[in-house]
Amino acid sequence: MDNQIKEKISIEVIKTLVSRFETFPEDASNNRNAPFHEAFLNAFTDEFGDRVSDIPFFISLSSWMHGLNTTLGQTFFENIAQLLSDGEKREYTSKKLGNLPILKTQKDSINDLMTDLSNSVVKPNLENEDKKINIDDKSEEVDAIDFSADVYFEDENEVVAIELKSVKPNSGEMRGEKRKILEGKAAFFKKYGDSKSIRFLIGFPFDPTSEESTASNKEKFLGSIINMNKFFHIDETLVANELWDYLSGEENTMENILEIINQISTTDFMTKYKILNNGVSKTSKDYTDILKSWNLYSELELSENYELLEKNIEGDKRLIKWLNKNCFDNKGAYRFDRYNLLVDYIEN
Repeated sequence: MDNQIKEKISIEVIKTLVSRFETFPEDASNNRNAPFHEAFLNAFTDEFGDRVSDIPFFISLSSWMHGLNTTLGQTFFENIAQLLSDGEKREYTSKKLGNLPILKTQKDSINDLMTDLSNSVVKPNLENEDKKINIDDKSEEVDAIDFSADVYFEDENEVVAIELKSVKPNSGEMRGEKRKILEGKAAFFKKYGDSKSIRFLIGFPFDPTSEESTASNKEKFLGSIINMNKFFHIDETLVANELWDYLSGEENTMENILEIINQISTTDFMTKYKILNNGVSKTSKDYTDILKSWNLYSELELSENYELLEKNIEGDKRLIKWLNKNCFDNKGAYRFDRYNLLVDYIEN
């Protein structure tokens, strides 16, 4: 993993931690009234034992944990996946990019496929499904249903769309996902013809059934999801390290991501963050040591050339203001606009 990607992943980790520290419940004094939760939790007092002594705080912490799950699922995993693959999010909906057209014969074929899969008349088969929806005739055009890809990228030979899913999808969710993917693939087949191969996949960021953090027992995990095997072939899915390696094109990507998180996510995170953001001098050893451990190579370059920058921008009040700005904004995002403005004033 090159330093540029490591830096960008590190910044996503920092942003996530900053956002969660801002909402972490210090106590339950500001907890919303939850009388029904508290009443039901009384029955579990013996089960909690010494592990939970403050029920209101426990309720607040549960809510905070739910927020962390949402942040990871809707922001962090998507952003990291896009960074690794040089991809982007695509939403083919009436409110975003617009619905893509497909042929009525494609729509009819998808309806037949969904009926057969729902009734277990056929098993998922990528080759057969692609043949049935890759149609080129003169039938009328209709809109594909709304569909999106959390990660989308294409080159001269291939279009790849990946929908990232929770490791615990809702009951009945797989049927809807299958239809979306079939209609998405049909739209891409119509758009690109035979000029590019089309892959539309479902990705799961980790395997909760595995005993190892980065490994996966793929068949066991997929079998634990209601109706997963009924609608999806195993080759339509990417799980845990398989997903992250596919996105980056390199091995051990998931291990590298977790290593970066563990480097930054320590008990003294906020202390270090405050040092970087309006703390000690930007040339101090404390400052540069944190930059190195957090893979913040852009800021390290500015820090190591700080005196030279001061010399080269002398008299330019605007640039002096930018030089003295904090390196993070108030949401924990690194100020790349500041770096890009100042780096040109470093002499090679």
